[in-house]
Amino acid sequence: MSETVKTSPSHPLAARGSLYRAAIVGAASLKGKEVAEMLNARNFPAADVRLLDDEESMGKLEAMGDEVSFIQRVRAEQFEHVDFTFFASDQDSTRKNWKDARDAGSTIIDLSSALENEPGAKVRSLWIERERGQLAPPELQPGPCITAHPIAVALALLLLRARKTVAIRRVVATIFEPASEHGQRGMDELHQQTVNLLSFQPLPKDVFDAQVAFNLLARYGQQAQPPLDSIEARLLRHYRKIAGDDAAQPALFLLQAPIFHAHALAVFLELDGAADLPALSQVLAGDHVTIPGADEDPPSNVSAAGQQDLQLLVRGDAVQPNGVWLWATLDNLRISALTAVECAESMGATRPTGKIQ
Repeated sequence: MSETVKTSPSHPLAARGSLYRAAIVGAASLKGKEVAEMLNARNFPAADVRLLDDEESMGKLEAMGDEVSFIQRVRAEQFEHVDFTFFASDQDSTRKNWKDARDAGSTIIDLSSALENEPGAKVRSLWIERERGQLAPPELQPGPCITAHPIAVALALLLLRARKTVAIRRVVATIFEPASEHGQRGMDELHQQTVNLLSFQPLPKDVFDAQVAFNLLARYGQQAQPPLDSIEARLLRHYRKIAGDDAAQPALFLLQAPIFHAHALAVFLELDGAADLPALSQVLAGDHVTIPGADEDPPSNVSAAGQQDLQLLVRGDAVQPNGVWLWATLDNLRISALTAVECAESMGATRPTGKIQ
C-alpha cells in the first residue's frame, strides 16, 4: 500500500478559502480522532490536514469531514510547510518528534503535556482566559501551547463563577478518572478485565497494573505509567496556571473509576455566607455549562459523552447552611480537543495569511 494516497484534488476545507496546513501526530489515538473531528466541526482554516502516527497505525483510514485520509508515518519531512502541529500522541512520541515540527516552523499544540517544562511553554484554555478577561497576547514565535487538563478547565470555570456570588472559604473535590484518559489501550484493558472477571479468567494489567473493572482505585500498580498521583499533580498545576493566583485553591482526590469515558467530579464549596442556590445556579450556568431541568436526566458520564459543555447539578448540604455540592460531568476527549483547536485559532493571527506556508 502506498504511504500517501490522494483521495481528492484538495482537502474539503480548502473550499473555505483557508490557507493553513495542519498536522495531527497520534491521529489514530482517541484524542487525535477527536482533534480531527473538531477541526472539521469548527471550520478550522486549513487547506490540508496531515494525519501522522507510528508504524502500527500507518495506512489506516480516518475520516476528515466528507473525505477519507490515510494515516502516514511520522517523519521530519512531514512537518515541512506545516503551520500547526497537534500532538495527540503519548508523551514519548511527543518528546521524540516535536522538535522536528518546531524546527520546520510549525506552531506546537501539545495535548500530551509532555512539553510543560520546555522554554516558552504555556498552559492555556481559551474558556478560562475569556472568563478572566485576560486573553493571552499574540506572539510571533510562541513556545509550545499545552492544552489545560479538562478537569483543570472545569474547576477553574466553576470556581471563578461561583465566587461572583459570595467568597469561597474552602473547596474539596473528588475526581473520577475514566479509562479513556489512557487511550484505546486503557479502554481495551477495562473491557477485557470486565469480560475476564465474568468468565473467571486472569485479568490483563498491562496499563493499570491493577484491577480496574468493578473497582475504584486510589493508586495504580507499581508498573503503571504514569502513576495516578502524577496525573493529580498535573491537573492541579494546570488549574493554578490558568485560574490565576487569586483563585480558590482546591484540595483534590483523584480516583480511577471503572468507567470508559467522560470525567465526573464532586465538589464541595464552603462559602463565606449562607448558600443561595438559585443565585449560584444562575451565575454558574451559561457558556460551556448546562444545568439540566428538573424533568431531565441528571448529569452522568453517559449523558456527557459527545457534549462540548459541562453538565452540572447544584445542591445544598444537609448539615452546613454555608455548604454547596457541585456534581459535574464532562467529555474529557472532546473538551481536550476543543481546547487545542481554540488555542490554534487564537494563534492564527500571528501566522501569515493569503498563501500556503
